[in-house]
Amino acid sequence: QVQLVESGGGLVQPGGSLRLSCAATGFDFSLYEMKWYRQRPGKERELVARIKSGGGIRAYVPSVKGRFTIDRDDAKKTVSLQMDRLNTEDTAVYYCNANRYQERIGDVDYWGKGPLVTVSS
Repeated sequence: QVQLVESGGGLVQPGGSLRLSCAATGFDFSLYEMKWYRQRPGKERELVARIKSGGGIRAYVPSVKGRFTIDRDDAKKTVSLQMDRLNTEDTAVYYCNANRYQERIGDVDYWGKGPLVTVSS
């Protein structure tokens, strides 16, 4: 059974840090690109960070670059998002996503349920 289970959300003050983790089961984790999306109140879901299969290439949306770090551990089948210098604009539900393009199938996507991160004083 495919599952992505996130942990680490919660309430943090502006300027603080949180670390999100996502544990994968039921698929070949190492073959998938892993991503973190977020959906802020009243906004569409946006891609925040991504890390390629193999872990060598990372990318971030400009608003979090230099503050957020995505990493993966293929042996443990986990992906993490370290979030530093948080501000109120980072308040959102954060979703873990696994993505792989397969010939004759197209994009295969798995999603977690999304922990809420609230940045507030």
